[in-house]
Parts: sequence; C-alpha cells; structure tokens
Amino acid sequence: MRESLLERQAGWVERYRPGLRVTEQGRVAAVGDGITWITGLPSAAIDDVVVFECGSRAMVFDLTETLVGAVSLHEVDRLAAGCQVELSERRLSIPVGDELLGRVVDPWGVPLDDQPAIQASHWQPLEIASPSIIERDFVNSPLYTGIKIIDTMIPVGKGQRQLIIGDQGLGRSSIALDTVINQRGKDVYCVYVLVGQKRSTVINTIELLKQYGALEYTAVVVADAGGLPGLQYLAPFAGCAIAEFWMHQGCDTLVIYDDLSTHSKIYRELSLLIRRPPGREAYPGDIFSMHARLLERSTCLDPAHGGGSMTALPIVETMQGEIAAYIPTNLISITDGQVYLDQDLFAGGFRPAIDVRRSVSRIGGQAQHPRIKEEAGRMKLDYLQFLELEVFSRFGARLEASMEKAIRRGNALREILKQDRLLPQSVEFHMAWLIAFNDGRFDDIEIASIATVLESIEKQLQQASIELDDPRDSWSQMVSSWVSALIEADGQ
Repeated sequence: MRESLLERQAGWVERYRPGLRVTEQGRVAAVGDGITWITGLPSAAIDDVVVFECGSRAMVFDLTETLVGAVSLHEVDRLAAGCQVELSERRLSIPVGDELLGRVVDPWGVPLDDQPAIQASHWQPLEIASPSIIERDFVNSPLYTGIKIIDTMIPVGKGQRQLIIGDQGLGRSSIALDTVINQRGKDVYCVYVLVGQKRSTVINTIELLKQYGALEYTAVVVADAGGLPGLQYLAPFAGCAIAEFWMHQGCDTLVIYDDLSTHSKIYRELSLLIRRPPGREAYPGDIFSMHARLLERSTCLDPAHGGGSMTALPIVETMQGEIAAYIPTNLISITDGQVYLDQDLFAGGFRPAIDVRRSVSRIGGQAQHPRIKEEAGRMKLDYLQFLELEVFSRFGARLEASMEKAIRRGNALREILKQDRLLPQSVEFHMAWLIAFNDGRFDDIEIASIATVLESIEKQLQQASIELDDPRDSWSQMVSSWVSALIEADGQ
C-alpha cells in the first residue's frame, strides 16, 4: 500500500514539473549608500542579478559567510530591511546590434534620447572571457585618428589599446572626438562611453557627434555623475559588450572610455562601502584585474574567427602631470602605448599638446602604411633632434650654421603639427605635407605663412587624383609645384 502511495506522489510531481519554478529567496538585512546586504541566497555568485519584491534590481558584488553584498542598479525609496529578495537566473546583459547606432542608452540598454525602446534581436553579457590567443591576429591595419602628430609619429592600429593620458583640460576628450569623427565613411562602428561626466558635458558630446554626422555610426553609453555608482561601474563593460558583438560579426569597431579615472574612483567607492581592504592610494588591489578584464577584450581577430577588430582608446587623468600614480601606471602596463598630453606645451600654444618624447605606440607601427612610415621616420628624427637643440638656444649662445638650420626646420615643423580640434585630416594630406617637409619646401617659408600653405595643399589635394601607393616622385613633383606656385603668388 505504501509503495503505491509513493508511486502516486512521484507521478504528481512529474505531471506538474513543467509548471514549477524553483527560486532562492532571501531577506534584506540592511540598505545604505547604494549597497544592500542580504541574508540567504546560498547559491549567489559574483555578478548575479537579484530582484527585490518592489521590482528593483541589484548586482551581487561581494560574498561573505553569512551575507551577500549587492550594488543597487535602480533608485527605489521603498527598499528597506526585511524586504524579500529573489535570485534571478539571468546575468547582466545588454541589447546589441545595429539597432543601437545613433542611440544614447544607459548600461542596461534603456534609451536616454526620448526615442522608442530598442528592439534588438541579440543580447550580450556585460562580462565574458576575452578572446583566446588562437582567436587573435597581429595588428595589421591602421586606424587613422585624423590628427597629424598621432597618425605620423604615434600610429594606432585596428585592435590596439592606446591610452590617452594627461591632466584635466588639456584636450583628452577632443582627441577621442576627433578620432570618432574621422571614422566617417571608413566602415568603423564606434561606441562612446561617458562615465561619471557632468550632464552638460554629456549633452555637449552628443551634440558634437550629431553636428559632425558621427552619431549615425556611433552608439553612446551614458552613466552621468548624477547616476547610481553601480551604473557608472557597469558603463565601460556595457560599451565593450556592444562593440564586441560587432567585432565577432567581422566588423571593425572603436570604443572610447571617457574616462577610466572616474571609473576607478567609483570602483574604489563601492569597494570601500563593501568593506574590502584598501591598498595603494586607497584603491583595492583587484582594480588592476578589473581594468585588465575590460581592455584585454580589445583585439584583432583571426580571419578564421571573423576577422573583426575592436580598438580601445581609454582616457585617464593625471594630477599635475604625475604619470607614476597608481591608476595611470596600471593602465600604461595594460595598454599597447599612450598619447601623453603636457601642460607646458598646452600653455605654450601647441595644440594638441602631445609630448612626443613621452608618447609611444608599441605595435601601431606594424600597421602603418609603408609610405607614411618611411616619411614619418625621417620627420620624427628631425623633430626629436630639434627638441634637444632647442634647449641650447634658450641660453642665447651662438650656434653653428647646421644647428641654426635644424632649429629653423624644427620651428617650422612645430607649426605644421599644430591642429585645431574637431578638424581631422586625411591620410593623403599627411603624406603631402610630410613629403613637402622632408624635401625642404618649408625651410624658406615664414612661420606665419605655414598655416596658409597647408590650407592650400589641402584644397589642391581634394581636386587631385593621387593615391598613397603612387610613386614618391609623383607626390614630390605635385606638392613642390603647389608650394612654388603659392610662393610666387605671395611674392607678386
């Protein structure tokens, strides 16, 4: 009789199993400063999503023997101790795909541009393992920023991680914006991540992207300074996930993290609230691992695995030019090079204020066009020699004729390398002025007239039909005729 009863009970369970949903539930023990402490949930794991009975969500951020620490992802006033919490079966993810082009979203993928909700067919986890070594390829194709000094002396390749570093107010974001604007018509999908920025800065950035027609191929992820720390922490990972989806589809992508200094401060704030031990400069020791997980996902994929690329331009702030601080040194060691902006150059009127001696691109030269690489190598040698000789000229000492000539050429080159923001230049223009400089065409031109000569070269180049791979003699003759004609016109 007992066996038949057990058999019947087993049959009932099997009959209703498809409709059953087993979940873990816990209780809120304490709430404060964006952190929720939860009792229960023995199966919770880091980065799991928990749902409170009031409908808000949080991300598991810390695990102890008795409590689960979660970071709030929604502003809810009704959340209090004693509320019931449930462990969901999903991890953090964001809608991805072409539907995000031209859109402004938060790290959840919720629109912030007063447009309809995004109906994406694909969702991407915010954190996944970076591509393996087998899946990666060498960086072999250039990504042009449109900035003369970068594209010639500090080149960036598709799939590279190039750090933009400098004090506040020196034009770090302007370099990033120039790079995004310069991708127009180049089949590069862009993602611009704004972390902890003022709302006015966010609006200004979006308006500039619209004004220059860059928003149509760009997705903007925003977690402004007024948002929850949890959302600001997730913003770079959300932007990376969006770009990563396109990369695995075989597309070339560019992602801007503006900026990771603010992101580090947010992570430090959350870590201290969660009672993790502080380390150097009060940052927890795992902050290096966090940024490494983020930036290691940027790479160039092997053709057998799609052949896409994700180029990362993280931005980091220094204080009084202190490049040896904890967060800058962390990011320098993770990335493939850095573009360093100097306060003295900025104050002296050299814009963009890039210090060539402290800037480096460790792998970008492999992707640089051979003709540009050859001409830029000669020019860079002259420029570095000029920077060394310039020190002696400040003492008023008499210099040899050869040194005076090198200083004159250096001053002309410094004027050539100046460039206004939001005016990226084509690689063909770089080739033209490089050849003109290396051939000595700027040696006898007054410094005040160099900008006019460059403008004339750019206009003539737009009407000419010439390619980078054309013979150097063709380039040299063409550019020399333009400069000579301009000099003669000025003389008359």
